[in-house]
Amino acid sequence: MNKRLYWAAAALAVSLLSPLAAAADGVMHKDPYCGCCTAWAEHMQKNGVALQSRNEADMSALKARLKVPADLRSCHTAEIGGYVFEGHVPADLVKKVLKDKPKIVGLAVPGMPMGSPGMEGPSKQPYQVLSFDEQGRRSVYATR
Repeated sequence: MNKRLYWAAAALAVSLLSPLAAAADGVMHKDPYCGCCTAWAEHMQKNGVALQSRNEADMSALKARLKVPADLRSCHTAEIGGYVFEGHVPADLVKKVLKDKPKIVGLAVPGMPMGSPGMEGPSKQPYQVLSFDEQGRRSVYATR
């Protein structure tokens, strides 16, 4: 193979693979009218976790399918690395779960606490990040 053909083939391979390199780490399911969800996705992006955003017509059905307990639900749900992240979970805790690989379904920040990622504002309220498993058991994973 001559050098020009080799380099042309290499350039073609790189151009075809570059969308894969830029692929999202996960997907965030959200209501199409929610603004804080976008702010949370930006928080994740700034911390090295890229998310594809997907508008959903029936978030309740999606959360039920992903085994998010009803009392832990928030405005958006992300699927990253085989785990579920419900609501405004801080990026450092998402990364910790992905690194440690605990035997849980995921983490949740119930409601929309002020001061959590994506809900920044003039005040900050303390909140808990809860882990939950297949049986619906939960425990406090972190307090912020």
